[in-house]
Amino acid sequence: MSPVDPAALDRFLAGVERRALAMAEYALGQREDALDAVQEAMLTLVRRYATRPPDEWAPLFYRVLESRIADLRRRRGVRERWRAWFGGGREEEANEDPWAQIPDPAAADPALAVDDARFGSALDAALKALPLRQQQCFLLRAWEGLDVAATARAMGCSEGSVKTHYSRATAALRARLGPHWSGAE
Repeated sequence: MSPVDPAALDRFLAGVERRALAMAEYALGQREDALDAVQEAMLTLVRRYATRPPDEWAPLFYRVLESRIADLRRRRGVRERWRAWFGGGREEEANEDPWAQIPDPAAADPALAVDDARFGSALDAALKALPLRQQQCFLLRAWEGLDVAATARAMGCSEGSVKTHYSRATAALRARLGPHWSGAE
């Protein structure tokens, strides 16, 4: 076992926190569940894998995160079946922050802001529409910049599967986003 460098581990966790949260939120659809998944993945990395070389942390972290996401999705499915069985439905949370609706006075061009918001919404919807494995593969490759081998380790699959998932994800995003697609090829 190699000694743990707490500063390096802190830098790694701080560097992946936001992107991991976004990935988990896309996969789970709920911020609270995503926060839990990322926190548990970080704790698991620190507890079990901190002594590994730093170049192994990203694939290990994303593998743990993927497992946690799968667990939460599985539990949610069981919970939803029970609710459906007993006649309960989902309660929609309509607690929107009114301050979030106020336009930003520092925005230079409102038309560009609207276009950006539309594209952001379209991209968000397109990512959410991808099957989970394609979504995770795309986010690991395009957002995290992991290579094929590291993505395969993180996802627990072969490099060929990573290439297939990534190719299908980019094709689906290109088809859905149309002329706005600039791709992460």
